[in-house]
Amino acid sequence: MTETETFVLADHTLNGVVQRIRDDQWDMPMPASFQRRDASSVPTLREIIGYHAYDDAWVPDMLAGRTMDEVGADAFKGDLLGSDPKGSFAAIVDKACAAAGALDDFDRTVHCSFGDFTAREYLWQINSFRGLRAHDIARVIGVEPELSDELVQGLWDEISPHADEWRTYGVFPPAVPMPDDAPLLSRLLAITGRDPYA
Repeated sequence: MTETETFVLADHTLNGVVQRIRDDQWDMPMPASFQRRDASSVPTLREIIGYHAYDDAWVPDMLAGRTMDEVGADAFKGDLLGSDPKGSFAAIVDKACAAAGALDDFDRTVHCSFGDFTAREYLWQINSFRGLRAHDIARVIGVEPELSDELVQGLWDEISPHADEWRTYGVFPPAVPMPDDAPLLSRLLAITGRDPYA
C-alpha cells in the first residue's frame, strides 16, 4: 500500500468517527487519558476536531510544494467547522484526499512549519496522526474505532520502523509491553504508547 492510499484510508476513517459525534458531545472536555503533546490545557472535542480540520486544510498546498508564506500563514486560521461541523469536516477531508490521490512525486519537498521533508516523510507523519486519532477519538465518544485491517497494516508499515526515533522527539509516549503474537492493531497501539486493553 502506498503512503497516499494509507492517507486516504486514515482520513476517511477519521471522518467516519467525526460523523458519529453526537450533538451533545462537541463541547465535552477531553479526558486526561487522551494523548496530546500539550497537556497544559484541556481542549474540548470541538477544538480537537477543529485542529484536525486545520491540519487537513493545509494538505493540498503542502503536497503541491507551496510554502506557508506563499499560501499565507493565516490562510486557515479561525473556525473551519462553522455551524455544520460534520459537513465542513467532510468537505475538507474530500479536498485533502483528492490532493493525496493526485500526488505523483513522493520525493517532492514539503515545507512544514517545523522543517522541510519529502512528501513521503510528510505522509508518514500525517497518516499516523489521523489513523491513531481516529482510534482515540472513537474511544472518547464511545464508539468502535473500526480501523480496517488494510489501514492497520499501512500504519504499522509506516510507523514501526520509526516509532523509537519519533518517541525521542516526543511524538509518542513510552511503548506498552505487548507480545509479538498479539493482533497487529494491539501491537500498533502499544508501540505508540496506547494500552489496547485499558
